[in-house]
Amino acid sequence: MDRLTTLLQQRMEAVNGRFSSRLRSKRLTVVLGRWLGMAFTVCFLTGLFSHLLQDPPGWMLLPTRPVWVYAATQGIHVTTGIASIPLLAAKLWSVFPELLRWPPLKSVVHALERASIALFVSASLVEVTIGLLNTFQWYPWPFSFKDVHYWLGWVIIGSLALHIAVKLPLIRAHWSRRSEASAIAGEAAEAPPERETVPAAMAPATRPGWSRRGFLAAMTAGTGVVVLTTAGQSFAWLAGLNLFAPRRMDAGPQGVPINRTAAQAGVEGAALAPDWVLTVASGSVQKALTLSQLAALPQHSYGLPIACVEGWSQGAQWRGVRIRDLMALVGAPADAGLQISSMERGGVYGRSFMPAVYSQDDMTLLALELNGAPLDLDHGYPARIIAPGRPGVLQTKWVHRVEVI
Repeated sequence: MDRLTTLLQQRMEAVNGRFSSRLRSKRLTVVLGRWLGMAFTVCFLTGLFSHLLQDPPGWMLLPTRPVWVYAATQGIHVTTGIASIPLLAAKLWSVFPELLRWPPLKSVVHALERASIALFVSASLVEVTIGLLNTFQWYPWPFSFKDVHYWLGWVIIGSLALHIAVKLPLIRAHWSRRSEASAIAGEAAEAPPERETVPAAMAPATRPGWSRRGFLAAMTAGTGVVVLTTAGQSFAWLAGLNLFAPRRMDAGPQGVPINRTAAQAGVEGAALAPDWVLTVASGSVQKALTLSQLAALPQHSYGLPIACVEGWSQGAQWRGVRIRDLMALVGAPADAGLQISSMERGGVYGRSFMPAVYSQDDMTLLALELNGAPLDLDHGYPARIIAPGRPGVLQTKWVHRVEVI
């Protein structure tokens, strides 16, 4: 058994030698981990905000100002998620040889560390993969993206916290160049000289002129390029650099992108029907309004962004009837919530709930026009919801019923 263990150790060390590089160091791993940890933390917090806005608990304060609050936070969420992909790859590269150390488990603490790493890495790889595919609206899996993405976020943050707790002494020792120099000096003074176990032919090689600082600079530049060429779907001042994001500002009907067309929603016939009416209901009181009757009501115009969970956003000028004015027509109480129903059949967001903080906001409209013209069919003709600070999936299109609940 001892001979077999020794042989396995030698084999693992030989393989480790083939993958070794002088660029790798504990300091490099700590720096990359610091960047990745910050990116994942920002992703988690902004993602949590988005999830709670879509399913708000009773205690949550729902912000409507600034009107671009959701556009900003979701843009940051998707942008930092994309930036975390090269950071995660670099972090895994920096620690890969450690996975080949023998024995694989040395103690209870070491087993806990390995378990936290395995959980963190597997959850992270799945999370960034499905998150990236979501920006392209491609879902080649049978599960709910929204639920799995949300719970994986908690798994990642929990396993990351556990990993940091286990590795805290090493992180502190290599947090800065000064602390790393002290740690290396202490290790050199305490450790006896070790016999070389890796054959010279397998010794790590480094290209001339390449350094850890150069590697970090290249990683910074690469991550910056990824961000600059995709964040233009979220931030107008970067729109000119948007080369790879699936959405582009000012592209689409009436200069605004869309996610779901009327044909995909199966509403073309119902939306264009001459007998379409909007039903506004509060208890036993109901009122049916034709499109011409809605147009005869006081109209209001506001500049509001439409911002979707996939990360893209677009500012636009919307014109229509205030939701609170529609509620007043049926005597609805000011603190009432609303259920908004679309003519779309079978969609996840065919119905949406609107809390009173939105329904009573001056800028929340049943929009009839977009950028100075009647709504395009793909933008929700004859009427749609637009409200400040809400996810685009809740800005219901092809509305036919507004009901107090």
